Amino acid sequence: MTLSLVLHTHMPYVEGFGTWPFGEEWLWEAIATSYVPLVGVLDHAPGRVTVSVTPVLADQLGAPGALERCERFLREVRPESHRLDLEVARGDAGVTAALEDSAARYACAADGVAGVGDGLLRHASWTSAATHPVLPLLATGEGVRRQLATGIASHRARTGAWSGGFWLPECAHAPHLDPLLAAAGVGVTCVELTDVFGEGAREHLSPLRGAPTLVPIDRATIERVWGRDGYPAHAAYRDSHRLTGRRHRAWANDGAAYDPVRATAQVERDAADFVNAALERLHDGGLCVCALDTELHGHWWHEGVEWLAAVLERADAAGLPVVPLEEAVHGVEPAPPPSALPVTSWGTPRDLSTWSGPGARGLAWRQRSAELRVARDPAPSDRALRELLALQGSDWAFQLTHALAGDYPLERIAGHERELTAALERERPARLRSLAPHLA
Repeated sequence: MTLSLVLHTHMPYVEGFGTWPFGEEWLWEAIATSYVPLVGVLDHAPGRVTVSVTPVLADQLGAPGALERCERFLREVRPESHRLDLEVARGDAGVTAALEDSAARYACAADGVAGVGDGLLRHASWTSAATHPVLPLLATGEGVRRQLATGIASHRARTGAWSGGFWLPECAHAPHLDPLLAAAGVGVTCVELTDVFGEGAREHLSPLRGAPTLVPIDRATIERVWGRDGYPAHAAYRDSHRLTGRRHRAWANDGAAYDPVRATAQVERDAADFVNAALERLHDGGLCVCALDTELHGHWWHEGVEWLAAVLERADAAGLPVVPLEEAVHGVEPAPPPSALPVTSWGTPRDLSTWSGPGARGLAWRQRSAELRVARDPAPSDRALRELLALQGSDWAFQLTHALAGDYPLERIAGHERELTAALERERPARLRSLAPHLA
């Protein structure tokens, strides 16, 4: 009976590519609201949670001047934006208190910015592909190999070691990837097989025998957090969608002014509910994998980091082992895989249509076309390879399909296509400042 909590930590390459409302501000907000507080929890409970950090995020956290710009944003822009909102909120004691609490949290986060990159990597045992592409959609085996090798080289260079844990971007898996993953040294990875076995099936609690080991994530457990009516939707928690004039969050989900004391009480109830549900799920043994985006904790679910800490405490009190996934798989007898696994992802639906369907507006074909252009070049420059890697990220299609960022993803794709063309024609393109320094 084992629970593994897996945090997938990722941001697309936005360092140096715009500010508000998209671009670098996404990264600064994730640092302030997710990464800095999370490092504090992980430092308090080291070796309990499986953390993957994508190389493209590590590239940005290590980029010259990036964290200094983030700290200036938190020390200069955020105090002023709170001040302006507080002027508007005069006379509303509840909203005023919520904004003052928010301002204090940003100020506290500013003190932790300088060490956040090293802090995350200190706890990251898993890596991922270089720029978070949907690997089954890449056009060539060489393209997959380059993404794998560059991501793994990045992790080894930054942490000094790698145990073989690998996060498949978007949990996108296809059987033809397995030999490439194994050749790259991947020993264990997560897959989304809800539509193969059915939600709640016991099969989700056993790793699958093979190279690499495929470990199903347990959607029945994940949905307690990620579902439409999951914990972040509870009334007391901070509403992530209702914003002040300067884009601060001053209200709870039920419309009341946000009260952190009320929210903390809800955190304790939800942590207890989660641990009890995991114990029930594991009543007959097995390995339960709850995999979540790191940025859900803090950035989208304000109380998520606090909830994670409470879950670890509650699990200890209840006698529920919480073990990193690369260790946990050794304690469970693997099951034979189904005779024919389909292509799967944790998209909606659980196939590749989030990144290749109509909503993605043909982006998958543009990415594949660019990859084939590079493949035809007998000696592509590093600049061309980096532009291709930047273009291959899964985030641009995801943002288009879900209409999250206006025309920003189209602008980014068009820009990388132009720079790739210039690089292939041996012109001098604008430099990608810090992407993939460990290009393999």
